[in-house]
Amino acid sequence: MTPYSLRFKDSVAKDLRRLPADARSRCLARAEALRENPRPQAAVKLTGREYTYRLRVGRYRVIYQIDDKEHTVTVEYVRHRGRAYP
Repeated sequence: MTPYSLRFKDSVAKDLRRLPADARSRCLARAEALRENPRPQAAVKLTGREYTYRLRVGRYRVIYQIDDKEHTVTVEYVRHRGRAYP
């Protein structure tokens, strides 16, 4: 399978700065792994959104979208589980 390109929204940098260092590195590692497998077994599709998924990383959530036509994964935000869902 062709690896997907990984993109981060501009606001993700601000989200990551707010996290503790260990959580930041774990979230980035999980996001990088999405290049090879954008739909890992731990990913859950969010209801009400057609191409949006979430990954649990401890108490934090990585919310991302998959574009299969362009082969891209776009990380929308990384937040604490209490603030991750609008």
